[in-house]
Amino acid sequence: MEKGVALLSGGIDSPVAIHMMQNRLDVIAAHFHQEPLADKKEVEKVKELVKHLGLKKVYLIPFVPVLKALVDKCDHKNYFILQKILMFKSASIIAKKEGAKALITGENLGQVSSQTLSNLKTISLHVDCEIFRPLLTFDKQEIINIAKKIETYEISKGPEICNLLGPKSPATKSKPELITKELERFDYATFLEEALNNADIIKIK
Repeated sequence: MEKGVALLSGGIDSPVAIHMMQNRLDVIAAHFHQEPLADKKEVEKVKELVKHLGLKKVYLIPFVPVLKALVDKCDHKNYFILQKILMFKSASIIAKKEGAKALITGENLGQVSSQTLSNLKTISLHVDCEIFRPLLTFDKQEIINIAKKIETYEISKGPEICNLLGPKSPATKSKPELITKELERFDYATFLEEALNNADIIKIK
């Protein structure tokens, strides 16, 4: 079976996306955590989801230095778009290391600012790996219903912490060439390399 790397946030959507792809791909999870800004409950929840979903490996990647660099160097309104691109670029590096052919996300069209059609297009254009979005056209209640059925809902529910450093009024539209210029404002490749070098890789027996 081919491999895929799934971005596992710990929220409701991404575990459902993983579940929907598990009969097609051998899934490896990647979680970008925000310790020490967030407490250890974030990572513990992800570990519980990994075990419940029956995944064999998860990368726990410290991402606060990357996110702080975005805040310092880039237009804050583009924070969520840039955050997602850099997470995807990191996951692409993991995919190459693992021999995986695709990335998997729980993105859902129009659910949040980074998931408008404009921003999804911009994000995809900056990632050199196939992206599977199995929940793209689902509404939130449909996703919740599946989460309850596969028993990830109770683990996942609760406040999300992905917006600790995010703007109050994020951009809902973007131009790929302008986002490229934003990324050129700092040496993100070095930040990503350091984050991945400091990642905890947990194999589940």
